[in-house]
Formats: sequence, C-alpha cells, structure tokens
Amino acid sequence: MAKIVSLLKWFYYFLMPGGLLVLASVALLRPRALPEWTLPLVGAYCYIIFGLGVLIGWYLERSRIIFGVVVLLLADWAMLQVGTGEVAAGGPGRMLFNSVAFLLPVNLLVVSLNTERGLSLLREVFQLGLLLLQTALVAWLYLSNPAEVAGTLESRIFDPRYSAWTPVPQPGLLSFGVALTFLTFRAIVFRNPLEKRNAIEIGFVWALVAAFIALHGGLRGWAPTNYFATAALILMIAVFEASHKSTYYDAVTGLRGRLYLDSTLNTLSGSYAIAMVDIDQFKNVNLSYGYPVGNQVLRMVAAKVSEVSGGGEAFRYEEEAFAVIFKGKSATETLPHLETLRKAVENSHFALRGRSRPVVKPETTPEGTSPKKEVSVTVSIGVAERDEKNAKPDLVLKAAQKALFRAKQAGRNQIKHLITKTTP
Repeated sequence: MAKIVSLLKWFYYFLMPGGLLVLASVALLRPRALPEWTLPLVGAYCYIIFGLGVLIGWYLERSRIIFGVVVLLLADWAMLQVGTGEVAAGGPGRMLFNSVAFLLPVNLLVVSLNTERGLSLLREVFQLGLLLLQTALVAWLYLSNPAEVAGTLESRIFDPRYSAWTPVPQPGLLSFGVALTFLTFRAIVFRNPLEKRNAIEIGFVWALVAAFIALHGGLRGWAPTNYFATAALILMIAVFEASHKSTYYDAVTGLRGRLYLDSTLNTLSGSYAIAMVDIDQFKNVNLSYGYPVGNQVLRMVAAKVSEVSGGGEAFRYEEEAFAVIFKGKSATETLPHLETLRKAVENSHFALRGRSRPVVKPETTPEGTSPKKEVSVTVSIGVAERDEKNAKPDLVLKAAQKALFRAKQAGRNQIKHLITKTTP
C-alpha cells in the first residue's frame, strides 16, 4: 500500500502544475473555446508572459529561464513567418518549419543543462550570440532553400505511417523524442535534496511538450504563440517554486529550514510540545572524516527525524540540531515517539562511502575488499510543552533547548523533558 501511495505522489509531483497547464492551454486556447470578450486578454497573454519571463529570470538570476524564454521567443518568431499552406506544401516555409522543429528541442535541452551560477555578462553574451547565430543560419536557409539541407530535414528514419499524424518531420520527431526522454530521466533520477522533485527540470519537460503542441497550431487553426507562451509560463512557475524551496528548505537535508520554523511558530496556539534533537559529537565526525561524510550523517539523521511518529513536524534548526513540533500533545505524550526516534538513529550504523564504492550494491562482496568502516551516530533530545510559564512558542523552544542541554550533560543519547510545575 505504501508503494502505491508513493507512486501516486510521484505522478502528482510530476504532473503538477506543468501537465495541468498544458491540458488547460489545449482546452482553452483553441479557436472559439473562450467567449469573445476574453480575446483581447488572450491576445495580450503572450506579450505579458514573455516579458515577465525574461524579467523574473533576470531578477532571480536564473539564466536557464531567461534563455529558455528567448529560445521560445525565437521559435515563435520563426513560426509567424510560416503560413499554413507552406507547411503542408513545402518550399521555404516548410524549410523554416523543419529547422525550428529540429533545433527547438535541442536548444531547450542545452539550456536546461546550464548550471545556475548567477548571471555573468560574458557568459550570457556568449550564449545569446550562439542563439543569434542559429537564427541567422535558419534565416539563410529560409531565403536560399538549399536542396541538400531540405532533403536532410525531411529524411525518413522509420516507417512514414508512424509519423503521418504530425506535420513535424521525422528528424524533428527524433530530436523531440531524445530531448523529452533525457529531460524526463534527469528530472526523475537527479533530484534536488530540497524537494521531492526537481521543479525546474520537470518544468522543462512540460515546456517541451507545450512547444511541440505549438508546432501543430498552423494546421489545426491554433495560434502557436499562445502555446509557446504557455511553455514560458510553465518555466516561470517552476522557477518560483524552486526559489521558494531554496528559501524555506534546507539545502543539505531537504527538511524545512529556520524561516519555515519561525513562520510555523507564529501560528501555534493551544497545546503543543517542541522537541530539540541534536547529533552527539557531530563536530568530531566532521574533524575525523571530513565535511562530505558529515553531510551524509546529517541527511541520514534528517531522514529519521522526518519520519518521527506522533504527528511531529520536522525542521532543521541549525548545524546539527533539528526541531520537531507536536501539535495538540504534551511533552509526556511525545516521549514514546521520541524514544522510537532515538533508538532508530542509534541502531542505524552509518557505513562510510569509499571512493571505489559501486553505484549499484553487488550481490556478493568481492574477495580482498576490506570491511566497511562504520560510524555510530546517536542523538540527544530535549522536549518542552506550552504551559503557564512558557506561554509563547519562543519560550517553549528555549525550554526545549534547556532540556536538550540537560540531556547532553547527563551523558548524551537520551531524552530529557522540561515541565514547569504550576503553583496551586
């Protein structure tokens, strides 16, 4: 059952919101789908989205979004030069269409692979120059229409019956297929620890789908510009989601961070308890094995803390410390759940990753290999509840820190809870 729920969550994370936007664009942006009074808004839709996409990418220093939008803009400009009859009949218009169909997915794939290192004038000018060089080349093909290139762009790679449903030529279909497969694989496998999915990578997947639909607009009476704009909108939403994650989630563990904790504390009311979980002797781990191993330990403990029972909400507080909020529970009621957490960490011996460790675990251990080095990790926990003395969340948090300090002083790897006695 758990695997089914996990699979359904994966589909949800992958489909939302990009898949929904693509479906909405197909349903609403086709001719006569919307009432006439909305047509001026639809006409302004593309200009607003393209403009905002570049500005937001520039403001958030996301070069992938800037150049993703620029690629879509150039493809849209090229499509505006092509008439419906030219796509079907051939000639220079068909040449231009085929060039866009082949180059568009390649460029979106290349842009998605860029690393986000902030904006650099020299690097951005170089990338823009490459795009403009491609544009000049496509314009030259459109004007000269060389027969050799035209034949290459119309090459038959597989049985024509399988591509009769689309005006996109087979080289273009191959380009889209390779790009879509690679982007989907990358979005699934190389996930960011901040999130359960890679928002921007999945955004590029659905932007590519919207761009593919745009290429079918001429023959079906759709405005390709609207679908290119939808692709840009998907990228914009993806970068907002990624920015939100980077602001409110911890980059190492993927848990909600200090800002998220502060905002949650401000909403607390009624009865609740707060636990502070701290990794014992964590500085010694960093000194003995290095910071990469320390980060692995952090992620392992964070995974255990995030699975705490009793409805606890986990946050990374600072360095090796985590906070867990139990709404509607007293400190005493949280003790069984925290004890289960403490034992889970204690019993999880952490095996160090060797440099030659294979990606896939072998069925048998090769002869001559030395036994794996293991690091024993334990945690100390302090917990406090809201009461008359500690009536505010920040005071309860400080009380939990005091209880944690007592657990450390008492020998570590244990739980201490702080309950204020009320006067009769």
